[in-house]
Amino acid sequence: VMHEPRGHAGMYGAVVVRGGAAAEGAHLAALFLHCAGYSAMCGHAVMALGRFALDYGLVPAPTRPETAVRLRCPCGPVTAIVPWDGHRSGNPVRFHSVPAFAAATDLAIDVPGHGKVVVDISYGGTFYALLSAEQLGLDVCSSKTRDLVSAASAVTEAVKKQFKLHHPESEDLAFLYGTILTDGKDAFSEEPTTNICVFADEQVDRSPTGSGVTARIALQYRKGFIQLGQTRTFRSSTTGSVFTGKAVKATKFGNYNAVIVEVSGEAFYTGTATFTVEEEDPLKHGFFFK
Repeated sequence: VMHEPRGHAGMYGAVVVRGGAAAEGAHLAALFLHCAGYSAMCGHAVMALGRFALDYGLVPAPTRPETAVRLRCPCGPVTAIVPWDGHRSGNPVRFHSVPAFAAATDLAIDVPGHGKVVVDISYGGTFYALLSAEQLGLDVCSSKTRDLVSAASAVTEAVKKQFKLHHPESEDLAFLYGTILTDGKDAFSEEPTTNICVFADEQVDRSPTGSGVTARIALQYRKGFIQLGQTRTFRSSTTGSVFTGKAVKATKFGNYNAVIVEVSGEAFYTGTATFTVEEEDPLKHGFFFK
């Protein structure tokens, strides 16, 4: 479904699971999927699922003016808070993350073709490497997307080889999902900070990345750039769309000092579709060109 001819290289999806699989007080569970397989968390998908859950009656007795939609994600429980007027969901949608933390700061990594760079590793439901595009001789706002993708992917592969990740609860989650290149504006400001997230098999996020914003907030909090309750605005270099994020609560997660992050953004319906597979179709499982 993610691949052509039904999807495309940048497609992202979610499998909604109800009943016993969405246990422990959740309204529903979700499995997130992309061009290369499955992922542990997607903040923008959580926003969309929050609206979907209300509009399609998956939450009994929703309340006005907003309703909390409890989701069980592969990374843990996440709550979306969705505007509800009694008939229809609205925007903006916000969600509260799983505990987010900086796993490593100022890590020197040797990236083939780029030399030594300094990266941070942060977790927002999945792990990301983060660094300014400037370190790679690029500008996140003006460089060609292809160049940003190639450089980010080189960083991802280098970090995978040179740094071992650890997750406090599940080693299944101890993998590097991708790299986020930023404009370097990590210190608190009312002005937006721009980033691009390259994840999975060189897939480019069209949004500022919900789990990535969570990871950036956790990192900025760890480095003392922001305080609890300070809201920052994050812009996608690909579409210009914006999310806001803030650390709302300090907590512990294993041995890590962590924060719960609230991310806010918008999700919109684009349509519905019925997909068909004909058994005799030689390309029935789809195809994917890079």
